[in-house]
Amino acid sequence: MTTNPSISAQKSPFAGLQPASAWIAIFALTLFTIACIAAGAGKILNIAFPAASLAVGVFLYYRAPLLYVGFNWWLWFLVAFIRRVSDYRSSFTDPSPMLLAPYLVSLVSIITLWKKLPSSGRQGGLPFVLAVVGVIYGLGIGLIEKSPFIVARSLLDWLSPLSFGFYLFANWREYPSYRNNVQRIFAWGVLIMGIYGVYQFMSLPDWDRKWLIESNFVSASGDPDQEAPRIWSTMQAGEPFAAIMAGALLLLLTMKGPLVLPASVAGYMSFLLALVRAGWLGWLAGLLALVGSAKAKLQMRLVAIVLIMGLCVVPLATMEPFADRINARLTTLSDVKEDDSAAGRQDNFKNSIGKALTTVVGEGIGGGSLDNTILAMFFYLGWLGTLPYFGGLLLLVFKLFLGSNANSFDPFTGAARAIVVSSLVRIPVNGPNTGVSGVMLWGFLAMGLAADKYYQHQRLKDSDQS
Repeated sequence: MTTNPSISAQKSPFAGLQPASAWIAIFALTLFTIACIAAGAGKILNIAFPAASLAVGVFLYYRAPLLYVGFNWWLWFLVAFIRRVSDYRSSFTDPSPMLLAPYLVSLVSIITLWKKLPSSGRQGGLPFVLAVVGVIYGLGIGLIEKSPFIVARSLLDWLSPLSFGFYLFANWREYPSYRNNVQRIFAWGVLIMGIYGVYQFMSLPDWDRKWLIESNFVSASGDPDQEAPRIWSTMQAGEPFAAIMAGALLLLLTMKGPLVLPASVAGYMSFLLALVRAGWLGWLAGLLALVGSAKAKLQMRLVAIVLIMGLCVVPLATMEPFADRINARLTTLSDVKEDDSAAGRQDNFKNSIGKALTTVVGEGIGGGSLDNTILAMFFYLGWLGTLPYFGGLLLLVFKLFLGSNANSFDPFTGAARAIVVSSLVRIPVNGPNTGVSGVMLWGFLAMGLAADKYYQHQRLKDSDQS
């Protein structure tokens, strides 16, 4: 007796999710994570989650590249939240191995860098290689005097975003499908993170409250005894959340669909409640870049969208309990001299820039945290590492904007450039090139360059056919 293939497909729970094996792997990890949290098995999950995420990431890399990209982004969005809930159900663990999961999954993409290294120069990926050379140099110097564990952890911060960016660039032939995938992911991501951020402000969940106390993060995110802290949504802190949200909201300005309006309203509210001025200024710089590079028709549409968002968000932001927190933070933008945080950053830069510029060899990666990216590059990489690393980054940025006019018909390319601008303007105040902020910078820089390469190829193919 023969079986009708279409009937069998309809009966399968994974009929609309292809390849089914990839989705089964994702669902299995999800169910395992939920089961461990429900059972209070946080100690097991601490080790099993990053290991299983890496295994799933490798499987998706080979079997379902689009799902690999999506899985990677969702880990960056949610892993800190998963960690907090897991610790709440069991016991607080610091440092938490769970937080390594997105770094490890992003680093899987280094396989592409290794495979395409010989041909990277011909394909336009040489600046990525230069940046990698700078990081490897910093790794070598760091291993001489520092703990291998500390250096390895810092290497993930520097190299994972960079290798993931090269992966997206190397797959330029599939740019349209990657673009659509990223748009869909960020629409849902902004909606979920935005709603949770507003909820976190209105009623601080117990797992977030416990994490604030146990991690001594009160100074950065507010008093856990209050019901309205400085929010950080599903992420590890306010600054990386603002970095993701600033770029994501710029991307939503170029998108259409039923999710865009509710996601934008929730996203802007949580973005404001994060109280991260660098994120606000980055978004504004990105918006100016987006409007300035768009064609007249798209400019009018962008202005209209911004006005609609303003009409939706401003009345909410001026209501209590939101207004006091947001207005108090906004006033510091016009009076930076009276702000202790900004003054401290300025003093630190003035006191350190002279020494940084005379550092030839560098201390190697794995040092303490530095807010200023310029200081971090010179102290950790020295001139010998900074020249290839920062030089490669600048070459990529130059190439991105060089091809902007030819691709102005694709709104996504304008959003990618705006996100890069939004990241770069934050260089003096935090590290937009590493960690989750680095994934935004290198990821959208790579997507913009992939678009340029894809459209160049399409024009050549069209001209050959004609």
